Amino acid sequence: MEAWTIERLTSPVELDAVLAIEEASFTNPWTRQMHLAELEHQDVSFCYLARDAARVVVGFCSVWCVVDELHINNLAVSPPYRRVGVARSLLAHAIREGVRLGAVRATIEVRRSNEAARCLYERFGFSMTGVRRAYYTKPVEDALVLSRDNLIGG
Repeated sequence: MEAWTIERLTSPVELDAVLAIEEASFTNPWTRQMHLAELEHQDVSFCYLARDAARVVVGFCSVWCVVDELHINNLAVSPPYRRVGVARSLLAHAIREGVRLGAVRATIEVRRSNEAARCLYERFGFSMTGVRRAYYTKPVEDALVLSRDNLIGG
């Protein structure tokens, strides 16, 4: 049994925890305003929180589900909880919810140097379908576009 639960973020109350994980995980993290804007579009924008047994937020995954596509915006885990399955659980949950909402394919951009993320997505059946040159800043780096079709079948 997993030591965490996954719930949808539906109000700004938990944003401090999400922002702390953003700061610890990304060189160019999303701002509070960006997350608040996402909360205003709960018909297409979803943020899932992973909580430990003490209900502390230990990771999150934000996605858009538009028509039949799930786009993974951010997936991040608090450093002490990395490599214990939190990201895997968040991604599996996001995909299940995407399928429930009608998604048949999923996409994400990943820094070329982010080997851990690339391995996670590959284990979930994603493959590289493109490159966005100089997509990331701080430092400037290409993004690999990873996609997975047939979410329902696997």
